[in-house]
Amino acid sequence: MIRAAAARLHGHARRTPLLSSPFLDQIAGRRVWVKPECLQHTGSFKYRGGYSAVSALKDTVRARGVLAFSSGNHAQGVALAAAQHGVPSVIIMPSDAPAMKIANTRALGAEVVLYDRAGESREELGDALQTERNLTLIRPYDEPQVMAGQGTTGLEIAEDAKAMGITQADVLVCCGGGGLTSGIALALEAEASGLRARPCEPEGFDDTARSLASGWIQRNARTSGGLCDAIVTPQPGEITFPIMQRLCGPGLVVTEDEVLQAMALAWGRLKLVAEPGGAVALAAALFLANAIDGDDVIVTISGGNVDAAVFSRALADYGDLD
Repeated sequence: MIRAAAARLHGHARRTPLLSSPFLDQIAGRRVWVKPECLQHTGSFKYRGGYSAVSALKDTVRARGVLAFSSGNHAQGVALAAAQHGVPSVIIMPSDAPAMKIANTRALGAEVVLYDRAGESREELGDALQTERNLTLIRPYDEPQVMAGQGTTGLEIAEDAKAMGITQADVLVCCGGGGLTSGIALALEAEASGLRARPCEPEGFDDTARSLASGWIQRNARTSGGLCDAIVTPQPGEITFPIMQRLCGPGLVVTEDEVLQAMALAWGRLKLVAEPGGAVALAAALFLANAIDGDDVIVTISGGNVDAAVFSRALADYGDLD
């Protein structure tokens, strides 16, 4: 399925490289290879899954339109994919999502419906809209075609790692519901068995790390309020969790201060703009070195859609690190 998604994405998704910096290597105590999906269309890996899912629909089904719920990155990915296929899209977004993500989703042609994620259920809103308008729901992570699209990131990592002679490494992945993590893990299982995916999360929203440690799905006590909005989900997916449980190493959890430092270092050393949720894996590579094995570590920067005020805060507080 991942190979089929890669074929559909060929000529549409950008192939992002593995970047490195000796300054980051020094901090981490090993070679750090950064996969900058912040350079992907719509500024996030989510375009891969959105396009994979929309392009896999039958023509008659796709023509009726698609529905998604997202804090912003999945929203933009689905909105762009729908626009490229000439079909309508309706996106349910939390009212506290970054203003830039809401504006960008609308600019891509989607109808945006806002909701209060602390007091309303996006699933219930989605069910009602799906029934009312006969739309096809594209879930943000617990959807096989979305996972397949995200897994194309892992195919690229496997190919590039092989070309550079990297046969053993942890692959750190920014993790919300687990679509990217599980997709990468499946791709690595098939193409690079010496590379191991590991989910990375912010403190207070570490449901995947706790779920992997306990052996069953754990929920977050809060579903909003964190800096890393892009990867805040209630719990791992019903489809994604068993894959992560089978294939992934232990989860890694970082503080918001470490995330802001990682954002500043990504800019200072690689000239990459990383949003907080997209910088979690880099933060883990740089500041949790003792929890990582091997001479190499591969890191996803999963998105770069950050509000100017948050990015300015990271540079103001930690820009002198570079």
